Amino acid sequence: MALAILVPIKSFDLAKGRLADALQPDQRADLARHMAGGVLRARGSVPAWVICDDPEVAAFATSNGAGVIWAPSRGLNPAVTDGVEFLAGQGAERVVVAHADLPLATDLAWVGDFDGVTIVPDRRDDGTNVLCVPTGKSFVFQYGEGSAARHLAEADRLGLELRVVPDDKLGWDVDVPEDLTVIDPTVIDPIKLSQGDNA
Repeated sequence: MALAILVPIKSFDLAKGRLADALQPDQRADLARHMAGGVLRARGSVPAWVICDDPEVAAFATSNGAGVIWAPSRGLNPAVTDGVEFLAGQGAERVVVAHADLPLATDLAWVGDFDGVTIVPDRRDDGTNVLCVPTGKSFVFQYGEGSAARHLAEADRLGLELRVVPDDKLGWDVDVPEDLTVIDPTVIDPIKLSQGDNA
């Protein structure tokens, strides 16, 4: 297994709090499930794991053909570190870490076709939507505001080859209401969802 994909997913019921002014809690949960499912489908034939601390998310991952890495109450950066170390133990030479809120994701495999570090920043060139790192290098993950620059500096610190690849699809994440413009309204309509229109 030269390449693996790791998707951190927190509880759907707690997802996307910054959208509270635009969406009801059940709509935010439905949206989070929809986007996470799309990201898992974007793995193609690459093995994928979800790292989480929520039983519903674990069941969701299994139903979408992904493995589960249990990381109770770890926080994003420690959880990703744990996940990459676990996958290294499974034989992965490179791990693509992809956030679960990328509604336009269609292909993640290409991010892992480089032996060094690949950073796909968000469209604001601030956060790190997708990151591929070689395992066994003690890469320190630094997600949060300004993480793209910090991950670039970390690759430099370790002397790893680096490429930064802006991408229109993988660069679009959903954090605030204006980010919803690319979302099909039926995805966040709980009535339509209950009728199966988004199957």
